[in-house]
Amino acid sequence: MKKTHLARGAAAVVLFGLGVATGLVAQVTDSPQRVELKRADLSGAPGMEVITSTAEYKPGETVALHFHHGIEALYVVQGARVQVPGKDPMTLPTGGSLLNLRDVKHAGFTVVGDTSLKLFTVHVVDKGKPLYDAGQ
Repeated sequence: MKKTHLARGAAAVVLFGLGVATGLVAQVTDSPQRVELKRADLSGAPGMEVITSTAEYKPGETVALHFHHGIEALYVVQGARVQVPGKDPMTLPTGGSLLNLRDVKHAGFTVVGDTSLKLFTVHVVDKGKPLYDAGQ
């Protein structure tokens, strides 16, 4: 009787753990390198919010292909060499800026060389939706 309860308990724990792990893998997660600075509702635009963040991607780290439910503006605080699979490396220069439009896939590169890429970002996005969504 005790063994049956222990086996059922162990099976329940394993199934719960697999469910949690599957959920974590299946959902698109925010970049662990991103540090959110501020978040506020966008006045005059119900359902929209503005989010400011910094991020540092070290050599060898990949910025996954993704898109946003709104606009992302970014400023390159510290430039670095990056490489998209199948393409030649390119430099994102210090002081450069980019605009990534709503629902347009971007990134999908690895930082190459020996310098970290440091960014300051401003997202103007739909409130309640994930900040990052898979670009696959």
